[in-house]
Amino acid sequence: MSQSDAVVVVTGFGPFRQYLINPSWQAAQGLKMLGLGEGVDVYIKELPVSYAKAQQLVSRIWETVNPKLAIHIGIAPGSKAITLEQSGKNHGYKDKDVCGCCPDGNVCVEGGPGKLDSVIDMKPLTRRLKDTGLDVIYSRDAGRYLCDFVYYYSLHIGKGRAVFIHVPASGSLANPERLVPLLRTVIIMMLRQLEAPSHPDHDQLHAELFNAVST
Repeated sequence: MSQSDAVVVVTGFGPFRQYLINPSWQAAQGLKMLGLGEGVDVYIKELPVSYAKAQQLVSRIWETVNPKLAIHIGIAPGSKAITLEQSGKNHGYKDKDVCGCCPDGNVCVEGGPGKLDSVIDMKPLTRRLKDTGLDVIYSRDAGRYLCDFVYYYSLHIGKGRAVFIHVPASGSLANPERLVPLLRTVIIMMLRQLEAPSHPDHDQLHAELFNAVST
């Protein structure tokens, strides 16, 4: 990595229920291998399905890596689509993690706003993906569990420079060989929106998406 490289963090989750190898972590590993293009260094980290431990790791990532953008990936069992999450929520974390714990007061950040949004506008991104025939969902509710918790905390520390993507845990789209190239193109689109939100290269992005969907 050169000093001029932008760093993008990609996280997936560790073992959870029947998922001894979490598909979200497989996706993160695949993105590290495939890369995100010239001038971008990909830093990956596996997050345990534990409120306290995940919070510590996310805090450490922002303190030591300070990425241009943090991409957090989690699974949505039962879903067959990629879901782009716009918002993270601060309250309502009553479901216990793999350690049998909940965060103090069922909140992510004591005294923090009830909701935080990503700097990435997921609506036009979702529309563009749908135009290529990809089954993708725009969402403003990440589920009030570890996915939502990690997202909110990363948005809080990173001043909005975070993204959460839910991916299927089963079905054809859960196959890393199909999923990872699609995620790569989606993330590249996010980076371009971050750099030039008013002047995206629509034709080039559409061509890249079409090629990714077709493979």
